[in-house]
This record gives sequence, structure tokens and C-alpha cells, in this order.
Amino acid sequence: MTTFTQQIRGRGARSNASGRYEAQVREAFEDGWTVEDPQPLQIRTEVAPEKAKVIITRNDSPDVGFSASINPYRGCEHGCTYCYARPAHAYMGLSPGLDFETKLFFKPDADVLLERELSNPRYRPEIIHVGGNTDPYQPQERNLRVTRSIIEVLSRFNQPFSIITKSALILRDLDLLASMADRNLVRVAISITSTDRKLSRSMEPRAATPEKRFDAVRRLTEAGVPTMVMFAPVIPGLNDHELEAVLERSADAGARGAGYVALRLPLEIKDLFREWLETDHPDRAGRVMSLVRQMRGGREYDAQWGSRMVGQGPIADLLSKRFAAARRRYGLADRQEPLDMTLFQVPPKAGDQIDLFG
Repeated sequence: MTTFTQQIRGRGARSNASGRYEAQVREAFEDGWTVEDPQPLQIRTEVAPEKAKVIITRNDSPDVGFSASINPYRGCEHGCTYCYARPAHAYMGLSPGLDFETKLFFKPDADVLLERELSNPRYRPEIIHVGGNTDPYQPQERNLRVTRSIIEVLSRFNQPFSIITKSALILRDLDLLASMADRNLVRVAISITSTDRKLSRSMEPRAATPEKRFDAVRRLTEAGVPTMVMFAPVIPGLNDHELEAVLERSADAGARGAGYVALRLPLEIKDLFREWLETDHPDRAGRVMSLVRQMRGGREYDAQWGSRMVGQGPIADLLSKRFAAARRRYGLADRQEPLDMTLFQVPPKAGDQIDLFG
């Protein structure tokens, strides 16, 4: 394991352990020559293209809410230490730690692949979720515009989709989203984990501030885009006390619905999250981990379907009751209205013969 003794400026992970599939393991050690630097270290973000063969991926998990998804990026610069997508970076021969948020991959041909897959005669319309793994509106999207190119294709095909983000950059594409909302083809979820700017910066160092996320909810709603808020993850002993406040402000901003997910710590995330707690919140680290274990049957993670998203036991039950009560109090639905599946159509290409009898 490669461990750093200082915080990395603007990053969430505190270490960069070798990927679990690597034949060799790197381990840092103190040789007595280290000179303490009062300034935090900096690591530049590297972005590389990824040659994908398909763009729509599918899963058979019964508790994620979708079976088809598109992920424009691999890795995420937002740097959330708790991100459940981190372990996937090991498949690239990289670390789920700092590599995950500094060595990113994008799919430059995403729109071409999507158009080809939607045009396949065997394709049957279903709701596609954009951003089910990493955020589709992370900082690199500002210049790369992969997510926008995907939405442009979805719009041309009248293909319904949902999208989730914790970035205000989604407002750049309000023109497309509002147009698709008029056709009942899109719904948006904004992830808001705190109203406390300092805590939010600690948990999600390069994501939008809470104020910008609430503003995104307001502007999306005003444009007619159905928007819900995800209070995810709920971290017991750290941000769970803000549940009601987040839902109240979300309702005031115009959100139509709300959901939540309990903290999940599979594979390498357990160690990364613990390191982050001990660095940023040492006074609460022991209690937070104790509460996590109480919600996971005495373990730090339980991957069992049906409970992995919400936990189990008295603490999880109380959280569920609090959430249900707050949702009712503020008039937030637990799910959004179904999207229109009947409008899907492969658009004609240049040179196609016009159907005079259609």
C-alpha cells in the first residue's frame, strides 16, 4: 500500500493502494529522510480516451432501479471517498484510491455507439439511466461534452432516460432537458448529502456546493424538468442528522420526490473511508464505524440484496421511519411518474426514402 502522510489538496482519498489484481504491491515506509511540508501535496488530473465496443450496459440487480445504463466516464474527479464505483478502477490496473479520482477515462465515441445501438432492429425501448456508476457531469465534462452528446442522441430518438448528478453543470444542458421534459422523456436526480458547506467539501472535495445543488433543483423544476433529490449516502453519526433539513430545502426548491441510500463500504472502500474519517473527522471516526457495523449486522458491509441499500437493524429502521415521515411532511414522492415509452423512433438518415404512406 502506498500511504501518504499529508492530505492531498482537493482530493478525497488519503492513500493509493495497489489494485487487488496487481501482481506487485507498492508499500511506502518511513526512511528517516522525509521533510515535513506544511503545504498539502497536489496531484494533477490525467484524462485518457477509452475505446468502448458498446455504450449501453445492463445489470440484473433487483435493487438499483434500472437495468440499462450509460456511463460516459470511468473514474470521477469529484473525489467522494465513499463512492461505490471506486473498486472498479482495479480492473484497469489502477488503485481505487487516488488513481480513481486523478486518472480518468472518457468515451469519445459514445454518441456514435449509442446511435448504432438504438438503431439496431432488435433494440426494444427501455428507460436508460445515465450516470449509474460515476458522475456524468464531473469537471472534465465542461470541455469534453461527452454527456451532452449522449443526450443529443437520446433526444433525436425520443429515448426516455433518467440521470443523476451532484454537479450544477447539468444546467448547461437545460435546453435539451427542458425539451425532452415537454415530451415526458426525462427525469433528473440531484444528489445532496449536506447543507453544511464545510462538511460537503470534506466529503466531496470537487463537487458543487450545497447552495449550487439546491439552485440546480430550483432551475430544473422551473424549466419543467421533473427533479428529485437523493440524500445519498446517509452516513450515521456524520450527516444523518441533516436528513430532514435536506428534504425541507429540496421541497422548497421545487423537488418532486426524494430517496436515500445508506453508506456502502464494499471491498477497498472500507479502508479508504476509514482513513478519511481518521484524517478529517478523528473525533467521530470510532462512533461512525460502530454505527455502520450496527446497520450491517456487525460487519462493515453486507452485500445482500434487499438490505444493502438501506441497512438493517434498529438504527436502519429508525432512519427509514424518519425519512418516510419527512417525505410526507414536505410533500415529496418516493418515485416519479413513468416516462413515455411510446415515442421512441429511429430518426431518418440523410438520403433515406420518405415513406409516402406512413
